[in-house]
Amino acid sequence: MTLHLKELIKKCRSKDLKAQGILYQQYKNDLYVLSLKYCKNKEEAQDNLHDAFLEIFRTIKKYKGAGSFEGWMKRIVINKAIDRYKKEVFNNPINEERVTEESTTIDHQTPISLDIILEAIQKLPSQYRLAFNLYEMDGYSHKEIAKMLSISEGTSKSNLHRAKVSLKAMIEKIQKQQPKIVSNGS
Repeated sequence: MTLHLKELIKKCRSKDLKAQGILYQQYKNDLYVLSLKYCKNKEEAQDNLHDAFLEIFRTIKKYKGAGSFEGWMKRIVINKAIDRYKKEVFNNPINEERVTEESTTIDHQTPISLDIILEAIQKLPSQYRLAFNLYEMDGYSHKEIAKMLSISEGTSKSNLHRAKVSLKAMIEKIQKQQPKIVSNGS
């Protein structure tokens, strides 16, 4: 950690508003992109980011300097998104039926932009989006996901599978709608 960051953290701990503003400006874009991965739209991602920064500034005294400060902040962003999900699930219970494993590979016939893929991920139901992001993007195990989301490991696996099936269908639909790129060999 750089001396500048250590000093910035120290000032944020003493509730220095200018330091908090600097910290926010330095990390808002990266943490917003992370928030977008876990939220269903830009507005929810912005709300999540706001809530995460409030939590960061409220609990910055708990950061002991062990491990990456950015990693510590990312964990708060992810936890805030999971908290939103849990509130949503309380109002909309999840069906825990099992799904059989089948292929969910996508043909790479047409290039697809990262923005389109992110938009497709955001369209997933919350329980599928979280399982997909936690497992595929952030490398958590089904056991860890189950604990974080208060679900069974089987439900985590089922939600991941359903997310992949849904994403495959959305991406294939997009690929069919895009004009084919034809090479004339010259």
